[in-house]
Amino acid sequence: MPSVSSRANRGWWDGNADDYQVEHGGFLRDSGFVWCPEGVDEADAHLLGEVRGRRVLEIGCGAAQCARWLVSQGAEVAAFDISHRQLLHARRIDLGTGLRVPVLQADAESLPFAGAAFDVACSAYGALPFVADPLAVFREVRRVLRPGSRFVFSVSHPIRWAFPDDPGPRGLTSDRPYFDRSPYVERDEHGTVTYVEHHRTMGDWVNLLVTSGLTVIGLLEPEWPEGHERVWGGWSPLRGRHLPGTAIFSCSRT
Repeated sequence: MPSVSSRANRGWWDGNADDYQVEHGGFLRDSGFVWCPEGVDEADAHLLGEVRGRRVLEIGCGAAQCARWLVSQGAEVAAFDISHRQLLHARRIDLGTGLRVPVLQADAESLPFAGAAFDVACSAYGALPFVADPLAVFREVRRVLRPGSRFVFSVSHPIRWAFPDDPGPRGLTSDRPYFDRSPYVERDEHGTVTYVEHHRTMGDWVNLLVTSGLTVIGLLEPEWPEGHERVWGGWSPLRGRHLPGTAIFSCSRT
């Protein structure tokens, strides 16, 4: 059965997918692999290595912008998201670009794929900040990857949890403990949970990956680039000059 987090976030993303794509679609591009609000682009970063001819899984694909770029690079791609509305945007962009991405609706805690089916897995802010059981996700990722495969994912940098999600000066002063792992929860007027985002410390992420049997081979904390003036939620040039906003983990499946 889907967790409370899964049910809530499926509804939230279905209700907010249209606004999200209007606000961020231009930055993400219809066919582009942007890892984070800092603008790290896979075309330059090469965190996934060579993808041509390889089977790649995108976890939490949204409108499949990253997956579509992977297709353009010669990869054989499967992508999924928990939000049906996001996947409808993927179909809309497919029609506009002529690049078709096979997508399906699924929960990252229980992947509908056979074992050892993929050479690479990736997730750009997809699913992992929102799941109640990231260990289940990592174990599923390991199951569907072939030995020697790579898994790369980006999430909000854990230190951000200790600061208000504010792009201005208020966001530079810590107002809560970094070690408080209470999730951020929104509820409707009836008390029903409508949105959940979970916090894990840097040590939590590493320990979860190790426990799942994945090996951490790299960690990128992108600096805010000169000339990048875009504000995205709590990400901004002001905060980016002082605090890391994103953590990108590179892992291998031995």
